[in-house]
Amino acid sequence: MQKIQSYKPLLISAGLGSILGSGIIVGLSSTITVWQTGLGLSDGQVGIVSGALTFAIAIGSLLAGKLTKSLGLLNAYNNLDLGFLAGVVLCMLAQNYWMLLIGAVLAGFFSGADLPISLTMISHDAPDKKTSAELVSASQIYWTIGIIGAVLIAFVTSTLSGTLSPRIEMGALVLVAAITVWMRKTNKNLRAIHEAAPKQNTEQTKKVSMKEILFGSDKKYLSFLICILVFYCGWNLLANTFGQFQTFMLVKANASQSFATGSGIVLNVVCLIVATLFSKIAGGKKRNVAFVAGIMIMVVSLCGLAMSASNLWLIVAWIAFQNVGSTFAGEAMYKVWTQESFPVEVRSDLQGFINGFSRLLCAAFATITPILVLPEHIRTTMFGFAALILVAGLFGMMQMKLQKKHGVGSLEKGE
Repeated sequence: MQKIQSYKPLLISAGLGSILGSGIIVGLSSTITVWQTGLGLSDGQVGIVSGALTFAIAIGSLLAGKLTKSLGLLNAYNNLDLGFLAGVVLCMLAQNYWMLLIGAVLAGFFSGADLPISLTMISHDAPDKKTSAELVSASQIYWTIGIIGAVLIAFVTSTLSGTLSPRIEMGALVLVAAITVWMRKTNKNLRAIHEAAPKQNTEQTKKVSMKEILFGSDKKYLSFLICILVFYCGWNLLANTFGQFQTFMLVKANASQSFATGSGIVLNVVCLIVATLFSKIAGGKKRNVAFVAGIMIMVVSLCGLAMSASNLWLIVAWIAFQNVGSTFAGEAMYKVWTQESFPVEVRSDLQGFINGFSRLLCAAFATITPILVLPEHIRTTMFGFAALILVAGLFGMMQMKLQKKHGVGSLEKGE
């Protein structure tokens, strides 16, 4: 625990980037109808803004590796969020459709790039794999904080006139982005952590390509990629559906808007508590047990949702259980696996590829999701998601076996 405390500046600086990433997604989606009314946007323009944000995040993730190679890891980490800052300032001051669209694209692109770069920075600076796993997992806490903060601001400011509510939402992100850039560029303790990074991490004289790593003589990296990619895409389709359409589902089940929004806040707080607990075991042997338990909880919860008809309290209870399972066997585990399984030279590339590919998949799936979560289809949809998570979980378990077989990760090296 003392070692983790000494790396707190690294965790906070990376975690602030996670707050920006989740904050822009939830902040824009929760206030887009207010923007529509205030700026006189058509339904088509609303769809373009929302879709452009998702695709910009995906493209930013896909290009993260190239950005780190051209700018250098530390320079990219310190400076790219200036682009995010410019984007949210444009959104905050938007007077028309084009300002909002350009702002959303800028914020999406740079937040998409920041996530894999931030995680690579953590694994680069961490003194050992156990500490890296715990720090990477703990960054998920900040992602959840970003969601809760965005929902709370939207809820508290929902009665304000005009476009004041979304401007306050974007203003909060402007403040967090400014603090992020300031901390990364000026914090002395953080600079000392960068300078003390293990020697093998900083002396990367040999350039290695993704093609060499994945299709070279050692096939384990391709196996890692397949397992992590299938797991994360399956899990992310479910997570994205609940993230974007949970309120929609509850309202369609005859909940009031206030009940749907308020229960969403409570459910995200549950996620925050569970994410905090998981971060404490991410570098130890209990994390694999937690993963298997998480998959089982999700499958049971989704089957429970399929059979809950229109009982609102039962639906909320099953969603809460699903959130618990999803936190134990979800984003945090994917991040840890990616940072543990691949050489530091290509982590940004591969994390960005997995992130970007899954985002594009989710964006395409979101076009049919509103139909799938209607009351008349919800039973079939939830059973379908249960099967999807079971398959994703099996690939996750294959990843754990591969790590053990090849002696990869903090659990297998006794750190």
